[in-house]
Amino acid sequence: MTILIIPVAIVFALLGIAALASPRHVLAPLELDVATPTARTEVRAVYGGLSIAVAAVLLASLGLPAGDARGVLLAGAVLSLGMSGGRLFGWLLEPVRAPVTWALLALEAGGGAALLLAR
Repeated sequence: MTILIIPVAIVFALLGIAALASPRHVLAPLELDVATPTARTEVRAVYGGLSIAVAAVLLASLGLPAGDARGVLLAGAVLSLGMSGGRLFGWLLEPVRAPVTWALLALEAGGGAALLLAR
């Protein structure tokens, strides 16, 4: 179980730290410009704060008995799968050629699947 949870938590933590430190660099590969303080604050909140919170909850679940951790892992899985589903839905509406879109989709779907397996 731990071998599946830790890498997913690390990815969420790294994304969160990067978003807090430099919102522009996090979104540049997605061709998004965060030119205003309001936009950068939003990126820091959603990509930064939320991602770090997910990482913290996943890591905290490692200290719980297996049965108690199941809900935490399910929530993390649903969050990751929801992100990948939203990305796929967006691509179906407006196909994107950027390889980063597919890399993120794979990361999100893979992370969600890993957390489901860890349950």
